[in-house]
Amino acid sequence: MGDSRSFADGIKGFWEERLSFLENYTRFTKRDTPLPSWSSSDVEEFIASDPVHGPTLKTAREAATFGVTGAALGALSTAAFAWRYSKSPHGAALSFLGGGVFGWTFGQEVANHTLQLYKLDTMAAQVKFMEWWERKTQ
Repeated sequence: MGDSRSFADGIKGFWEERLSFLENYTRFTKRDTPLPSWSSSDVEEFIASDPVHGPTLKTAREAATFGVTGAALGALSTAAFAWRYSKSPHGAALSFLGGGVFGWTFGQEVANHTLQLYKLDTMAAQVKFMEWWERKTQ
């Protein structure tokens, strides 16, 4: 019995360590009142006002475009392929979903290498934007 408890504690510790980055956002997600929504113009205002984190946030937003484009291309192409060869609605629907996930992942990897996201601290930029938005809206 003691071995299973220590094993469970080890697993819990393993995942707590891997997911510790989520703590950066808890002060924004576990508020009594949620932050108001922001628009693209608000994000552009932050990008213009912060010379350190602004360009990083702009690059991260560009990377999201790669993901969306990849998801759309992956979803449509795999669904079309599945429909062409099987004429099965459920097969095409599952292929649409699977292709979208694959396309999003592939698009993010392309963005990671093309925009060199691995050199940037995009999480810090996102947290700085949230802090800026919190100050601006209060």
